[in-house]
Amino acid sequence: MPIDYKSSGVNLKAADEALKRIKSLVKTTRTPQVIGDVGLFAGAFRLPIGKKSHPVLLASTDGVGTKLKVAFLAGKYDTVGKDLVNHCVNDLLANGADPLFFLDYYGCGRLNPDVQVEVISGFTRACKANGIALLGGETAEMPGFYQDDEFDLAGTIIGWADEDDLILGKRIEKGDVILGFPSIGLHTNGYSLARRVLLDEARLGLDEHISELGCTLADCLLKVHPSYLEAIRAVRRELKIKGIAHITGGGIEGNLRRVVSKEHSLKIHWGNWQVPPIFDLIEKLGPVETDEMRRVFNMGVGMALVVSPDDANRIASKEFASWKIFEVGRVI
Repeated sequence: MPIDYKSSGVNLKAADEALKRIKSLVKTTRTPQVIGDVGLFAGAFRLPIGKKSHPVLLASTDGVGTKLKVAFLAGKYDTVGKDLVNHCVNDLLANGADPLFFLDYYGCGRLNPDVQVEVISGFTRACKANGIALLGGETAEMPGFYQDDEFDLAGTIIGWADEDDLILGKRIEKGDVILGFPSIGLHTNGYSLARRVLLDEARLGLDEHISELGCTLADCLLKVHPSYLEAIRAVRRELKIKGIAHITGGGIEGNLRRVVSKEHSLKIHWGNWQVPPIFDLIEKLGPVETDEMRRVFNMGVGMALVVSPDDANRIASKEFASWKIFEVGRVI
């Protein structure tokens, strides 16, 4: 009997079915700058010339990490796409860029059109919320490389800024104040440690309602990584931000060190803000040492901003796009 592609594990019919459903979702994210239809070999995007004096393109690539494992176990796939888009948007914000468009990679062992469409629907909802286009993507069905019921995600985002408006941390000096916007949980980092403690060691069930969390463990762990786009824009309308750190893997100090020069140190005011209860639960059940918690997790700070003391006094404790800002520490 002849051997075909399907018998090797790749189902072209399923891929065509998924693509038809995905095209209609992607079209909902079109912006006036998008050129051409969905499905070309490359996406085309017209830069809105004239809006910036010295335009600079910025790009960032990331993934969702082992948060996907929680999604697999919970059978919930509509949040991880939003996680990835928002994570990438925040990375651009850290250097002062506005997002323009996003591209995704979806790799799997066996293509399940229903699951893929659910994931892509998360991408499109987040793209629309951030005002950007889902310009293109890639689906790879690779039997024997991934488990049949699992997939991996990666995303690339392109943004732009006026060169004079880039936020690179070069003006940060002694005495500057570190302000923060709160996180809502783990976001997309530290899930390997969280799963080890909560699922492997404590053997908590994802469907189990945890009183300390006020919800099921799955609902807590799959909370969507938020976008701080509107909040950062609102702050920038009021003052010049000297540095921004997106608090991801490496914690508060680790990510601030990416924008604060080696000649300065950081004084973090631990205990100055409310820490989401998921971190207390992980630390207690591990047990995990406090220093390790601070190295791995965001510990309640989603984005950190470095500003002058005068600017900090003007905006501390204010709300920007429903996010309340608070003092995280000082540059010393």
